[in-house]
Amino acid sequence: MTHSSDDRPNRYTYRDAGVDIDAGNALVRAIAPLARATARAGADASLGGFGGFFDPKAAGFKDPLLVAANDGVGTKLKIAIETGKHDTVGIDLVAMCVNDLIVQGAEPLFFLDYFATGKLELKEAEAVIAGIAKGCEMSGAALIGGETAEMPGMYAEGDYDLAGFSVGAVERDAVLPRPDVGAGDVLLGLASSGVHSNGFSLVRRLLSDHKIGFDAPFPGGSGETVGDVLLTPTRIYVKQLLTAMKATDGIKALVHITGGGFTENVPRVLPDNIAADIDGASWSQPPVFKWLAELGGIDNAEMGRTFNCGIGMVVVVDAQSADEVTAALEAQGETVSRIGTLRKGETGEVVITGQLGSAT
Repeated sequence: MTHSSDDRPNRYTYRDAGVDIDAGNALVRAIAPLARATARAGADASLGGFGGFFDPKAAGFKDPLLVAANDGVGTKLKIAIETGKHDTVGIDLVAMCVNDLIVQGAEPLFFLDYFATGKLELKEAEAVIAGIAKGCEMSGAALIGGETAEMPGMYAEGDYDLAGFSVGAVERDAVLPRPDVGAGDVLLGLASSGVHSNGFSLVRRLLSDHKIGFDAPFPGGSGETVGDVLLTPTRIYVKQLLTAMKATDGIKALVHITGGGFTENVPRVLPDNIAADIDGASWSQPPVFKWLAELGGIDNAEMGRTFNCGIGMVVVVDAQSADEVTAALEAQGETVSRIGTLRKGETGEVVITGQLGSAT
């Protein structure tokens, strides 16, 4: 016996299963102006198509190589979720991708995001994506698309995850690191804004073990909570470095200091038989790092392997150009420290002396 559609006992809907198509459409309408605000030469940054176009020629490139990067924010998202402060993790997401592009010498062209959650909360999602759009504006990338996935049963209530994807371009003769990186080059460090987006599993463990809430006042601060300090967004170095690279020919390589710190990241740009010496006492670090080190009894080596310790980007420069590059970056608002040099030695060796970030 067959049933007509009218006398079936159950009438299932996608909404009943936990997926609200109307909410997804409302989100697209809400974020469309955010995306339009990131439009740049080569992209109109409109949403709604099946894919986003970009024209490198319209962006001024003659013989470009494309460079792609993707990343996430890690467990820093848990702090945003638990504090209800969702407007900065999007900046972190963009920063983690575009800072990886600039170290290849590439200018970020466009960005796409992936936002996944169990139940789509419009205001929360819009705040996250507003942060993504802000990060795109800060780095000059057009937000040309993304995916919002509502997946009941995949995430705990209130949880969401973020991933980002960015593509940049660099003229073929301007790729970094340059082949002339070598002994005698100087290492400049650009100050970080805080913890950035690495080491948060350890941060959260420390706070849990010491029963410190995110709403607790940050010790020695000026009224900020612990959550405020930890959610300080990752610094985006893109436009400052692009300007400096146009102003001087002295920049040979760049290193984005993320997970693994100096010892894991600096060797990525070192040629064979070149080592790095870093003076940990040559810069000062944000107070959050000393607080974390004291809270966990974490030694210098472990801090340097887990956190950026106050340096978010390392710039390898020709010694004769160090002052010129420093001036160009300071003119762009960067805090620059001369933190070390390269020498002949064991390939990829990084020797750190002094307490990291202990300069006063």
